[in-house]
Amino acid sequence: MPMAIVLERELQQKRGELKQLFDAHKNAQGQYTHTPEQLQEINRRNEELTPLVDAWTKQRELEDLEVKNREALEKAVRPGFDGGPGGSPGGSGGLGKVDGLFGASKTLGQLLTESKAYQNRPGTPSPWSFEMNDVSIKSLPSPEEVEYKTLMTTTAGWAPFVPRIPRLVLSAQRRPVVADLVPQQDTTASAIKFMEETTFTNAAAGVLEGGTKPESALAFTERTQPVEKIATWLPATEEQLDDVPQIRSIIDDRLRLMLMLAEEIGLLTGTGTSPQLQGFLTKTGVQVQAKGADPVPDAIYKAMTLIRFTGFANPSGIIMHPNDWQDIRTLKTADGLYIWGSPAEEGPERMWGLPVVVTPAETENTALLGDFALYSQIWRRLGVRIDVSDSHSTYFIENKMAIRAEERLSLVIYRGAAFAKVTGI
Repeated sequence: MPMAIVLERELQQKRGELKQLFDAHKNAQGQYTHTPEQLQEINRRNEELTPLVDAWTKQRELEDLEVKNREALEKAVRPGFDGGPGGSPGGSGGLGKVDGLFGASKTLGQLLTESKAYQNRPGTPSPWSFEMNDVSIKSLPSPEEVEYKTLMTTTAGWAPFVPRIPRLVLSAQRRPVVADLVPQQDTTASAIKFMEETTFTNAAAGVLEGGTKPESALAFTERTQPVEKIATWLPATEEQLDDVPQIRSIIDDRLRLMLMLAEEIGLLTGTGTSPQLQGFLTKTGVQVQAKGADPVPDAIYKAMTLIRFTGFANPSGIIMHPNDWQDIRTLKTADGLYIWGSPAEEGPERMWGLPVVVTPAETENTALLGDFALYSQIWRRLGVRIDVSDSHSTYFIENKMAIRAEERLSLVIYRGAAFAKVTGI
């Protein structure tokens, strides 16, 4: 049995044993529950695979080379000519058998170039001839008389056929995540109206018997947040849509992603002036905590205190830019230990018990946190809708289609003080 097969079976056996260690300690949610000792055993077994894989690879390469060499040797052995009639094997009067590599006959070209007539030909163009057994070569021109032809290559000749694999590699785009923090609900209205308590005068106090009770005051103001539209479109020919069936679903998915990416920008930094959404970072009343000389975790906690003390809310999440979260994840103690966990582990994306949502849509050097669960809400008037029409411009007579994607929604921030942004991080 070839050694490569032996090594391959040993490799498969060890991989199977390693798989059993993984499967034996995985819960129903797909999370691993290994102890530190079990993790050490997994690492040890994984390290054993490396030299075994190297040995198997080298052995297989050597065996492949041996097979190719043996095939080349077999092809190199050809039957000779013994000078039969007409130059055929087994007769007389032919070229004659010439011993070559592995007993192979010399070719006509070899006999020609090795002859004295060819080697002693004059340098100037002149006819000449020589005899090679019964074969006569006459009037052979010198190299100076030979006409050299254009070399045929794949660029100027017949281009090779190169098939295309079916995989489509899409461009890198960020993943929308901010909307996941905010409660969402459908609506049939074109604007969201709600009442906000704008006056709360509490005059409650102790009163003597028969004394006058102090008067308190409450006042409410109607607030309106319009539903805004986010839309885009893309032109395509009917031939493109008909000839490539999957292109329609690809276009629909990419247009839907474009809407979600634009929506996320609006949720964070929208100005609130129609047609833009009202974003968290620009909302009136959102509190501000400057980092100053504080470490970033300290500044985040101070912002949480602002939300609890001034906004009378309980923060439910933090949104940070990837570069800012990187600075948090790589924080170390004075003796070089990582505070957010070993680099060998994924590490928690949490701070002070709150989940951290990391997205490039957030403004760098600014963190946003707040009570997203109770004091903000996304109202969707129209989910993502895809429409196709040939009624645009001259599209009908040109066999073109306009593919349109749109959505309508509103972000309502019920209490600005329930949110805070940390600047200068």
